[in-house]
Amino acid sequence: MANRVIVIGGGASGMMAAITAAENGAEVMLLEKNDRLGKKLLITGKGRCNVTTDKDTDEIIRSFVHNGKFLYTALSSFSNQQVKYFFEDAGVPLKVERGERVFPVSDQSKDIVNALRRKMQEANVDVWLNATVKEVLIEDGKACGVQLLNGQKLMADSVIVATGGASYPGTGTTGDGYHFARKAGHNVVTLRPSLIPLECAEGYVKALQGLSLKNVNFTIETAQGKKLIQDFGEMLFTHFGISGPIVLSCSYKAVDYWQKTKEPLIGIIDFKPALTPEKLDARILRDIEEQKNKQLKNSLHSLMPSKLIPVFIQRAGISPDKAMHQITREERQRMVELLKNFRFTITKARPIEEAIVTAGGVSVKEVSPKTMESKLVRGLYFTGEVLDIDGMTGGFNLQAAFSTGYLAGTACTIDDSDVK
Repeated sequence: MANRVIVIGGGASGMMAAITAAENGAEVMLLEKNDRLGKKLLITGKGRCNVTTDKDTDEIIRSFVHNGKFLYTALSSFSNQQVKYFFEDAGVPLKVERGERVFPVSDQSKDIVNALRRKMQEANVDVWLNATVKEVLIEDGKACGVQLLNGQKLMADSVIVATGGASYPGTGTTGDGYHFARKAGHNVVTLRPSLIPLECAEGYVKALQGLSLKNVNFTIETAQGKKLIQDFGEMLFTHFGISGPIVLSCSYKAVDYWQKTKEPLIGIIDFKPALTPEKLDARILRDIEEQKNKQLKNSLHSLMPSKLIPVFIQRAGISPDKAMHQITREERQRMVELLKNFRFTITKARPIEEAIVTAGGVSVKEVSPKTMESKLVRGLYFTGEVLDIDGMTGGFNLQAAFSTGYLAGTACTIDDSDVK
């Protein structure tokens, strides 16, 4: 009789686990609470789906903020190159973009979801939609099935929990997996947002809403001046504060800091990281010489985006109507300082529901890194974002979802205690 496996969750990790277990001969049932599969996958990468990364394994491990080393076996079992082959073999050509991010050539996340769906059909995975699991059934220290919200019980030899994190609840990730884990005796590390926009205190932020910045340095410091993190690249101002790639990649440091204290942090933007203060001063002097009779407010377009100019002039404490040739050396120094050291107050992260990834989750100390099986309950597996792992932007989190799903899907079909 075939090994019966139930997978809870039809996201990236769950679908990969189901495909792998079925291809290894198991009779697989995938239970998805939504009315369709891959809801969060469809919105990743702004709907383009950054499916993995082209970086090497060591770099991938280093790109995880918490517990990256836990993923060594999973990444060895199903590497990023194998993920690429999997999708290309399934009829989805891929391309590598800046930062070694891998996307479908079509720029359509639905192609990734459809490929996973096709693979499940080919492997005869029994997919149940609108199927909400109420609890995982455990007898004599072993997972033996699930009970649905409607009371129906489904029995199995193994249960794989691939329910995602606590971000984007509209996609169905409402933290069910943490409930299942706690009931099974697992510790769940405090849930918090990772890769999350940040809120700012200053009123002028609203005036900068929609301003997109490229090639800037962004730093987060404590109020006492201790640097927490710095990154270079793109960011943007929003109605509540700041977002964009480098803000998201730095945000975990702020969130971790706020676990200890609610003290506001300082954000600092260097608009001209390629120029020393001396070279920037020389550049401003040249602009003054070339536009000496123009008003300041009409003379800064070569230095900064138009939207920034009124806020910049106000913060520099200079009259916007002042002629360029009247700018004093002291005022010029204030402009240089502001361009290199534009400071504002960061008060908090946006709600966890808006996080791209959830930090915290099922403690990896209680899950075997070789199989993804619970160390507390036999036949119970955890994969993907439900685990206490979270990576930076760039395809790392999806790679972890696919690798852990593959590993659990393989391990649950092997009756071999020496792999655990």
